[in-house]
Amino acid sequence: MTHKTLIACALSFAAGAGLVLAQQQQPTTRREPQFENDHMKVWKSIIMPRQPLTQHRHDHGRALIALTDGVLKVVDPNGKVTTTYHWEKGKAYWLGVDPPGETHADVNETDKPIEVIVVELKKDR
Repeated sequence: MTHKTLIACALSFAAGAGLVLAQQQQPTTRREPQFENDHMKVWKSIIMPRQPLTQHRHDHGRALIALTDGVLKVVDPNGKVTTTYHWEKGKAYWLGVDPPGETHADVNETDKPIEVIVVELKKDR
């Protein structure tokens, strides 16, 4: 192999590795578990722009602490917006139990990620 061929192969490998690394670092909407005990379950939700959380429901009330400002839309399985929340960084909010049999997805239509800590009670009083 010539010196030029070796350099071309090395550059090609480096470019491919960079592409794979960039794809692996693509941030995604997700829930990051924080802790759980007999009384509550705590997670961090990160909702990336135009990457909704999948349809889900909450069988228990929960407190939400906004880590970022943001506007979050709640949509039903048909895509209809049922609620719009305006979160303010550093503020806490209460969200009750979802109606029986109903699911929703959380949608961020802004250009910035929305981050919240959710503290869900395991038993409602």
